[in-house]
Amino acid sequence: MGKQQVLERICESGLVAVVRAETGDQAKRIAEACLAGGLQAIEVTYTVPGAHHIIEELAKAYSAEELIIGAGTVLDPETARISVLSGAQYIVSPCLNAETVRLGNRYQVPVMAGAMTIKEIVECMEAGADVIKLFPGELFGPAMVKAVKGPLPQAPIMPTGGVNAGNVQDWIKAGCVAVGAGGSLTAGAKTGDYAAITATARQFLAEIAKARLAGR
Repeated sequence: MGKQQVLERICESGLVAVVRAETGDQAKRIAEACLAGGLQAIEVTYTVPGAHHIIEELAKAYSAEELIIGAGTVLDPETARISVLSGAQYIVSPCLNAETVRLGNRYQVPVMAGAMTIKEIVECMEAGADVIKLFPGELFGPAMVKAVKGPLPQAPIMPTGGVNAGNVQDWIKAGCVAVGAGGSLTAGAKTGDYAAITATARQFLAEIAKARLAGR
């Protein structure tokens, strides 16, 4: 699947599940639960030991048409390259690393670079990042996105942190191309309640659809 197709599918869905699984099996079960809820993209973070092995297992278990698998908390181009070789279809970083963005562009893999300020957002776009990850989202709220969109209407923003099914409409209405959700979406995995993940994914997607419909 090409770079533009990956980006289009993520933005069309509007939701990325941030997965911090302890094992490959748990990651697969989270992925299954997300898929059952209609979600199309997950991000396996490198805060998880052996994250590239989990990415590899998921890439073998699902085709690109079934599930878009990304690597998160990628801090450098070395980790990004390992991720791509393991099967990651996009890269997410909590901050801008220009060499990571260059590597992504070299191999035509989307890179979502983190930013907190308007200056950092502009630097991410100048470096060639495909999506700007507003992080940590809970420190700003949807009002930050609306404010940024004034001078920078072209900024493709995806917040992560502080996003839940109760406020996701506010984020989308503020102008976000998509949102990232971690614990508010996948918390059920800690207790083995994967059905809760499926139900929450459905709720997220329904709220995103409502927000987009209202914005037309």
